[in-house]
Amino acid sequence: MKKLLNSLMGVAVSAALISGCAVAQTTTTPTTPQATKKGVPAVLNFTMKSLDGKDVNLSKYSGKVILVVNTASRCGYTKQFGGLQALNEKYAAQGLTVLGFPSNDFGGQDPGSDEEIGAFCKKNYGVSFDMFSKVTVKGENKVPFFKFLTDAQTNPASPGEIGWNFEKFLISRDGKIIGRYKSKVAPDSPELLKAVEAELAK
Repeated sequence: MKKLLNSLMGVAVSAALISGCAVAQTTTTPTTPQATKKGVPAVLNFTMKSLDGKDVNLSKYSGKVILVVNTASRCGYTKQFGGLQALNEKYAAQGLTVLGFPSNDFGGQDPGSDEEIGAFCKKNYGVSFDMFSKVTVKGENKVPFFKFLTDAQTNPASPGEIGWNFEKFLISRDGKIIGRYKSKVAPDSPELLKAVEAELAK
């Protein structure tokens, strides 16, 4: 009996030691901190298709001053492609990027394929800023990115449906929508240039 009790006590002690080691390892082993990326602004938390069909996560533009434009190839404002290209070239080194989003929503003025749109923009205006696949920018079927840009909850300062081709949204380095400009506001207008330069200077 004595041997049996000693044996049982030995087992209990061993179990306790093992348990204690397990607890010690759990509580004393240092944990490696997980590397965390800087938070992506909500306005850039979208993935869009480029003109050549590749997924583009808009988070890649974080930290940039961004001018988002809904474009069309057969509009009275189509010549603004030239001004947008000049704007992008002038200020790219300072942190500006122009993003073009073709749309056929207004007067059916961009009926071509993505390939045709890209060729047209390159040939006629030397466009080298990032252009994306044709999207819907108004109505119930508008893509989520443009819903964000026009919804009163996410853009309380300048909400509402886009009225025509070549409306422009200016986004700050920290991801705030700081300006919205109607189609008639040209890329080289004093109003827009002043806002772009002020944001780039921050």
